[in-house]
Amino acid sequence: MAPGSWNADEWYMGAVGSSRVMCDNVPGLVSRQRQLCRRHPEAMLSIGRGVAAWTAECQHQFRQHRWNCNASLFVPGSRESAFVHAISSAGVVFAITRACSQGELKSCSCDPRKKGSAKDSKGLFDWGGCSDNVDYGVRFARAFVDAKERKGKDARALMNLHNNRAGRKAVKRFLKQECKCHGVSGSCTLRTCWLAMADFRKTGDYLWKKYNGAIQVVMNQDGTGFTVANKKFKKPTKNDLVYFESSPDYCIRDRDVGSLGTAGRVCNQSSRGMDSCEVMCCGRGYDTSRVSRMTKCECKFHWCCAVRCQDCLEVVDIHTCKAPKSAGWISRT
Repeated sequence: MAPGSWNADEWYMGAVGSSRVMCDNVPGLVSRQRQLCRRHPEAMLSIGRGVAAWTAECQHQFRQHRWNCNASLFVPGSRESAFVHAISSAGVVFAITRACSQGELKSCSCDPRKKGSAKDSKGLFDWGGCSDNVDYGVRFARAFVDAKERKGKDARALMNLHNNRAGRKAVKRFLKQECKCHGVSGSCTLRTCWLAMADFRKTGDYLWKKYNGAIQVVMNQDGTGFTVANKKFKKPTKNDLVYFESSPDYCIRDRDVGSLGTAGRVCNQSSRGMDSCEVMCCGRGYDTSRVSRMTKCECKFHWCCAVRCQDCLEVVDIHTCKAPKSAGWISRT
């Protein structure tokens, strides 16, 4: 899977046509992916939703950074590439699993293994409701997402496969047990429980931490795996993200390194973090413009049960990064 080539709108539009026409016209698919697409055409709409979900989550996590998750622009093998592969793989697992639980796919349903009685720290309970079939979601995502990487056996393919797996494992990590009590006056003489995925934001937050702690690796001499580039660091686990290439600073628009630059990006004048004007603008300075906007103000709670607000005109200063003196794409030809 090439995350940068995925466009949610193309998946949504393609899913309404015949499976063969749809699958043959989605760009960037390898032959194994097209086979799965034809075999499971109803799953493609779910994948489209997964694309939208992981793209939005990636942009949320990087909203205050120079690279703001333009998924088609990053250095292959970089830390950003590692995050995109992990979050996109997780997005497919999440979307397919959700579609199974909602009865949208012919090939799966609720988790069939969650039947009968079981026991936890609170005592006995009966499996009921619809447990999310995350194992099916993981299997489908592995087959579909990993198909492109399995065509190659180079360092980058091994890295992408590792990060794809880390993303799938992240979704499963936040599978939680939910229960409903039955009995007189709400007593828990009997409990019915099921397993449910957590909100996708938890997966995004977890993978964001893994991005910040990503481990740089080098290929083994025998080509079967990789080892840490710096022996001071621990060996990566299956949950860690790994990368080969150092990232650029993303300050300047540069097609060769996949950087859009930060010219025109909004920065926070009062911040001392990554979204500060000093950091975001790479020391080039920023422009300030005063804009007026309508906001809700003087909100009051009225019994029962409404909140009424007034519309207020607010004047705010917006700070945007200056462009470098020699603006435009840099291309090293």
